[in-house]
Amino acid sequence: MCGRFTLSQSADAIAEAFQLEEVPDMPPRYNIAPTQPVPAILFDATRSMRQFKPLYWGLIPSWAKDTKMGARLINARAETVGEKPSFRNAFRQRRCLIVVDGFYEWQTLKRGKQPFYYRLENGQPFAFAGLWEHWESSEGDTIDSCTILTTEANELMRAVHDRMPVILEPQTYDRWLDPSVRTSEPLQPLLRPFDATAMTSYAVSPVMNSPRHDHPDCIQPLETTVPE
Repeated sequence: MCGRFTLSQSADAIAEAFQLEEVPDMPPRYNIAPTQPVPAILFDATRSMRQFKPLYWGLIPSWAKDTKMGARLINARAETVGEKPSFRNAFRQRRCLIVVDGFYEWQTLKRGKQPFYYRLENGQPFAFAGLWEHWESSEGDTIDSCTILTTEANELMRAVHDRMPVILEPQTYDRWLDPSVRTSEPLQPLLRPFDATAMTSYAVSPVMNSPRHDHPDCIQPLETTVPE
């Protein structure tokens, strides 16, 4: 699964990486958690361009009676996303990019769980494959929310966890965002494990286990070897 990630890149770096006309200035984030606003990119069909938009992390289907379901739908399995009632409409019509520059996963050890940090070898921002939904309450309140797709782990992650977020290659962003693509055949080939040789990882302090701790020390490598 994917339960925490980071984005500390500048607005200019994000705009360049994702070919955006404008990205608002944002404080660096080192411990983004579910139910928080997350940086996303949607396709604006009226202007035929990509749009930067914050989304609530935890998908709330349009038919949900309340927002409680969102906290349970932070991830969607790529293998079944086109079939599950909670995700299939968004998969056909409302796909997005979740903008990140690293993420965490936990390895289960005899003494507890050890967090690891993953990023691209080149240090650049990148995108998770995401889905988004628009929800409206009976009182007229609205929430735009999202979920992150996951797939089987690559060679780098396999020793820590059997799943990883779907990381999209930049050349596939347009296909993923294309609103005219409404079947799974052109999309499923994108939902594969990312090239492990283009990534790096290291153990970090359990201080990041608390979502209240959002500080650069969350991504600092541990100075000691992690015991089993």
